[in-house]
Amino acid sequence: MAKLIPYPFAALVNRAFRELEQRQSIFDLPARKFFAGLPDRDLEVAFHGHTASSPLGPAAGPHTQMAQNIVLSWLGGCRIMELKTVQINDELEIPRPCIDMRTVGLNAEWSQELKLEESLEEYVKGAMLIEMLEASDELQVDESHGSTIYDMSVGYDLAGIKSERVLEFIRGMTDARPHVDRLRRQLPPELEQLGDLDFPTRLSDTVTLSTFHGCPPDEIEQIIEFLLTELTLNCVIKFNPMLLGPVDGRRLLNERLGYDDLRVPDSAFERDTTWEQAVEMMERLGNTAERLGLSLGVKFSNTLIVENTHGFLPASEPEVYLSGPPLHVLAMHLVGRFRQTFGDRFPISFAAGIDRRNFPDAVALGLVPITVCTDLLKKGGYGRLHGYYAELERRMAEAEATSINDFILRAYDRGEAALDQIGIPADDPVREKIRRAKAAGSSLEKAAGEELCRRWVSAAKLLNTEHYVGVVTRDSRYSKDRNSKSPRKIGRHLQLFDCITCDLCVPVCPNDANFTFDLGREEIPIVKLERRSSGWYWHREGSLNLRERHQIGNFADFCNDCGNCDVFCPEDGGPYVMKPRFFRRLDDWREPPQLDGFHLERRGERQVVSGRFDGREYRLEAQAGELRYSGEGFEITFGEDDPPKSVAGDGPEVVDLTYGFIMDRLRRALLDPERVNYLNLLPVEGESES
Repeated sequence: MAKLIPYPFAALVNRAFRELEQRQSIFDLPARKFFAGLPDRDLEVAFHGHTASSPLGPAAGPHTQMAQNIVLSWLGGCRIMELKTVQINDELEIPRPCIDMRTVGLNAEWSQELKLEESLEEYVKGAMLIEMLEASDELQVDESHGSTIYDMSVGYDLAGIKSERVLEFIRGMTDARPHVDRLRRQLPPELEQLGDLDFPTRLSDTVTLSTFHGCPPDEIEQIIEFLLTELTLNCVIKFNPMLLGPVDGRRLLNERLGYDDLRVPDSAFERDTTWEQAVEMMERLGNTAERLGLSLGVKFSNTLIVENTHGFLPASEPEVYLSGPPLHVLAMHLVGRFRQTFGDRFPISFAAGIDRRNFPDAVALGLVPITVCTDLLKKGGYGRLHGYYAELERRMAEAEATSINDFILRAYDRGEAALDQIGIPADDPVREKIRRAKAAGSSLEKAAGEELCRRWVSAAKLLNTEHYVGVVTRDSRYSKDRNSKSPRKIGRHLQLFDCITCDLCVPVCPNDANFTFDLGREEIPIVKLERRSSGWYWHREGSLNLRERHQIGNFADFCNDCGNCDVFCPEDGGPYVMKPRFFRRLDDWREPPQLDGFHLERRGERQVVSGRFDGREYRLEAQAGELRYSGEGFEITFGEDDPPKSVAGDGPEVVDLTYGFIMDRLRRALLDPERVNYLNLLPVEGESES
């Protein structure tokens, strides 16, 4: 099974800065998709007493489990990072493929795929690299958009969370000084000046609890009690959409939205927390948090359990998890129901079908953070975030709002009704002051004053929620009819080289595992060596013609075989399966002998390529203009300048050199020091990888 392998910190930093300088991109995200802030809009929000420069963030999922994922989310404009959920069971066997984005979102994955210790290291690395990029002045991030919050996500039961390894992870997140000090010493010489930065060491004091579907409500309550009282952490409880109950849940999903092909099993409701239990739990836990001076919130929502009937995810999984457009409607109904019960007492985090068009609506409801996953798995990947801010800016300008609170008060024109609800008389002078400010396009929150604005915004959140829940329930774009078309396929099968080079597979990979590289439009000779009495006879039988502008490769260390690139590739076969797969470490290349792929390394002046084609292994060494090509039963040498006249070595009667020429082209393209990729930035063998 594919596994994720963290990348050395020094090489990761080097990659980011070199790529920015040479290609105006970072981890394959073009600089034109970076978000540096809206100078005329104040997007700051509060989260557990901290300030973030935006409510937008990636959900705990495939976009927050490795350092480069976190950096890519930040580059796109995310400022509250809900890190991938960790748990004591970090030896997972996740079925592959595990993500189905053909229509709505379905998945079969759950928690972090790295070891607990590796997860902590990735989160620290990501936060440090963000600080370096921001401090380097290369990105020119607006001062108003520089505050980032990292939110832990832990699961899945009380025993696991109380275990020493999970507690050690939490301690590392609340005091990361040993990790920061060690990593800063690993910076490459050309960037060592950035090691003097004041990196955050209290990376997080907030945690979102993610429990198993079906976790008993009393255990959820015990976990939060422990996190609050024993670890003094601000907490969010992530609830499941089964809180709607079977009648309302199925009415919305199957009848109102028309998803008659999505079946929620009875057991999903029977084994989950009920609405009444959740309300009672929040009352008790809310009192505990207030007594301790800590913050407690809720999140709507976790994914929805459905039967695995769509034929893409492995049949071994009877149940899979629904996300995307239909979940947006279900989760918004939970937000509405929760606010009808508790008003604005508890802050609400949100994750369900967020996209460019509805992000401003979630902002208008005062949800913090607003996290996204499914939409970032579609064409464009992290680059889609840029459109979120374009749409938010348009909506704020339309409403003449200059801040988030101002937008909440103006978005649906519920400001006057909210003043009525908090008891401000129609003839109160403050209302006239507010009317003048609104007419002039000035700040409403400044006109109202701090204390009145707080109460006013709270009332507006509730009215906005009631309004939006009604609107979104009637919106046909969340229905099955609007979400049933799969990405286009052209009826052609992928090969090792040359495809239509649409490059869709690069941004849809959350881990940046797929990449482009240039072999040039050239011919790779198909050559057979034949042994004769006079020596080796060079027999050329044709050419492998490379005609596309570049090629697609897969960096195996970052690929977990999720299958998402296969969904969006117009050709069949899957880029992660058919395209050249490159391993950073030789042992990892050797480990899955059923997978074809390559390992490239530099040993002083010598460059070595290990390759596997159709399960057979080959080796190519290049040094001082000579190539040594070997495989089972043969070893051939020849000069690069005049191969036919310099052939020597041992082997059977016929030796096929074609794979050797392919490996040579890969060597020259990928180890070229002028190029930027995950393979040519690694140290020479014998040097430290740190």
